Amino acid sequence: MTDTTAGQAPALVQAPAPAPAPVPASADPARERLRRWRLVLGGDQADGTGCTLSGRDAAMDGALAALYGKGDKAQAGRERSAGLGASAPSVARWLGDIRDYFPSSVVQVMQRDAIDRLGLASLLLEPEMLQAVEPDVHLVGTLLSLHKAMPETTRETARAVVRKVVEELEKRLATRTRATLTGALDRSARVQRPRHHDIDWNRTIAANLKHYLPEYRTVVPERLIGYGRAARSVKKEVVLCVDQSGSMAASVVHASVFGAVLASMRSISTRLVVFDTAVVDLTDQLDDPVDVLFGTQLGGGTDINRALAYCQERITRPAETVVVLISDLYEGGIRDEMLKRVAAMKASGVQFVALLALSDEGAPAYDREHAAALAALGAPAFACTPDLFPEVMAAALEKRPLPIPDPA
Repeated sequence: MTDTTAGQAPALVQAPAPAPAPVPASADPARERLRRWRLVLGGDQADGTGCTLSGRDAAMDGALAALYGKGDKAQAGRERSAGLGASAPSVARWLGDIRDYFPSSVVQVMQRDAIDRLGLASLLLEPEMLQAVEPDVHLVGTLLSLHKAMPETTRETARAVVRKVVEELEKRLATRTRATLTGALDRSARVQRPRHHDIDWNRTIAANLKHYLPEYRTVVPERLIGYGRAARSVKKEVVLCVDQSGSMAASVVHASVFGAVLASMRSISTRLVVFDTAVVDLTDQLDDPVDVLFGTQLGGGTDINRALAYCQERITRPAETVVVLISDLYEGGIRDEMLKRVAAMKASGVQFVALLALSDEGAPAYDREHAAALAALGAPAFACTPDLFPEVMAAALEKRPLPIPDPA
């Protein structure tokens, strides 16, 4: 096919019609649909698309086949075969490929699938592979579960990956959390002789309605209610009690970040406790959430009762304390004792919050019987996103109803 250039034809001469330019697949909805199905189905003879890939599409297909292909069949026109092989360098090259071909959100899904489907967890112990991955919360969870087995040469690389994720989470969450909780602390610290700009007018008017003068159509306040200045001293105590079983990895990551943020606020005394069948107090490491995370050990059993007993023993001002239990509630300890502890804490004035998860993924599998038992005690258990957590904490600090999301 010969292309013609655009231009004026000589007078009285009919210019030949230009040959139609090839239509890119992306501009042809039908061809684009076949192309996408071809990439999804993997090119088996029975896929029925009749679509042939070349160039970048063929490279994408090779990367997909390496993870999702069956057997070790060779890709047409390419030397790469399905399966990532056993060497870390080949995996690192594959990780680099998928970062070139796919957006970050897809890369993260493929990385998780590679770890699950191909048993690549052990390869995360290799520095060159860690340098190639796209860091995300789920990868951090995998690294934390492996960090006891990491060789010394890999530890610093792993910490750098974890720190990058933690810093991104802090950037996203810290400012709003501090602002929300500072406002809640000021509102909860009411005083009876406030300065003018500290008067809580809504509560002041409600408390003085009996002094309404109809003839003047006004309320004469005999008692002023105002906000205190909470930042000058410790006003509230928060205990984060976090289940570190393997299914709670994302929640552990987010809880460590929030724990560090809360610990940075002078008006809140923060304690972070993680547990499986043992209890570990990581409060003294809260100045660095990366140290907190490497102090955890994901996996193992669950003894909520023992963890709550530890937290309960350290509560000195129950009326000013919020206990946040983050767990899927699969209790391996003594169930009735766990519930009695929750009831006792609430009776003493503790604000008790039960979160099934602290992550963007929603509620994991959880023990519905235990969740119902907690709800009967006035402590409903629900999944909480990181963006909602500041509002949940603000409500608990102010002792008002929690903003429980509607179930999906």
